[in-house]
Amino acid sequence: MAKWRTDPDARRCSTRRAFLAAAAVWPALAWIKAVLAQPKQKPAIVGWLSLNSRKSDAYRLVDLKEGLAELGYRDGQQFVIEERWAESRKERLQSLADELAAKKPAVIVADALEATVAAVKAAPATPIVAVTGDFVGLGFAKSLARPGGMVTGISNVIDQYREKFVELLVAAVPSVRRIGVLVRDATAPSPNLARSIEALRRSAAQHKVELRFEGADTVEEIEPALSRLDKQGVQALIVISTALFTAEAARIAKVALAHRWPLVGTSVYMRTESGSLLSYSYDPKWGFRRAAHYVDRILKGAKPGDLPIEQPTKFELVVNLKTAKVLGLTIPQPLLMRADRVIE
Repeated sequence: MAKWRTDPDARRCSTRRAFLAAAAVWPALAWIKAVLAQPKQKPAIVGWLSLNSRKSDAYRLVDLKEGLAELGYRDGQQFVIEERWAESRKERLQSLADELAAKKPAVIVADALEATVAAVKAAPATPIVAVTGDFVGLGFAKSLARPGGMVTGISNVIDQYREKFVELLVAAVPSVRRIGVLVRDATAPSPNLARSIEALRRSAAQHKVELRFEGADTVEEIEPALSRLDKQGVQALIVISTALFTAEAARIAKVALAHRWPLVGTSVYMRTESGSLLSYSYDPKWGFRRAAHYVDRILKGAKPGDLPIEQPTKFELVVNLKTAKVLGLTIPQPLLMRADRVIE
């Protein structure tokens, strides 16, 4: 039987090729090993502080998360949310804010004036993104263009927007002469609320109607405040939207319908579901989705004092004909033509 002999040159070539292949692989293996050995970057902690309950206001947090997802953030990987909900108990906010501060968040998102105040007190050196009222009047910022401090976000204080509420109510019910206004803490209004009240009074004077104000600072105070308005003979109701009133929209609308008051809700969430006759508002989904952009910029190193505070520019008028039918009202055609949406 013939024996095959291996060519020595072939053996040397094969060995050289194997060595070169190994030499090419070793650096890649070393790089992979080094990458795997590196500690994984921990997700950024984003604090969430709300005056209300998760049950009533979860949509706001959902909007924020959806906004972050659109920017490429994955919940649990690039960020984690530390949630704190005060359940409409203002007295709980400060302790909840202190808990958040102890977690060392990269940024805190506050969904109301009271939450913003508590967050600033608990974490003065932490960036805060707020969706609230008059940043400048409340002392959170030097100006809308250059906040200059640790607070930025979305402002919903626009005087012309507030003045529309009386105008729309008079347009819907021309016979109305005395209008009740439900506000937070009417005896000691914040700068934001004071501006809203002044705007409403200007509009009332223009349309020759009388306003009666009553305040409620807790859930338990809402119905007594509405009862006081009833005793004053009001014929309709305006609700200056706050986190508390938005959460209690169904309760407020139920009382308004019982008194046969046309209700103007100042929040998109105080309309169809609650039984308001009219609502005029910017879309809050826009506000919390825009808040995600601020969180993104801050996580990438931007200073909150350098991020201009935004204001909504688009507003939506909704007319609820179902509620009009219950109240026995016929909405004038000119107002229906102005509506962005009509609920039939």
